[in-house]
Amino acid sequence: MPTTLINGHDVTVDDEGFMTVYDEWDEATGQALADAIGVDMTDEHWAVIRFLRDDFKTQGATPTIRRVSTAGGVDTKKLFQLFPKKPAKKMAYIAGLPKPAGCV
Repeated sequence: MPTTLINGHDVTVDDEGFMTVYDEWDEATGQALADAIGVDMTDEHWAVIRFLRDDFKTQGATPTIRRVSTAGGVDTKKLFQLFPKKPAKKMAYIAGLPKPAGCV
C-alpha cells in the first residue's frame, strides 16, 4: 500500500487516498484532511466524524449515510449541508476510514 504525508506523518492510504490503518488517524490528521478538501470543521462535523470512527470500530465497516442518519441521529439533509455533494466519501475521508461500500 502507498503512503502519503498528512499533517507531518506518513500514513498508509489506498489508491484513492483513503487512509487504511485505523490507528494512524488523530483529530489533527482529520483537520488536515478536512482542510485539504475544503470542509470547515465545526462541532457538528466533529460529532459526525466521531460517530463514524466509533461505529467503524464496533461494526468493522465504514458507515453509510443511512446508518449515520438512523444510528447516529443526524438527518440526511443535514449531512448534505455539512459535507456537500458527496457526504459519504467526505465523511469517510476526514474520519480516516475506507471509502464506504457502494460509493462510486
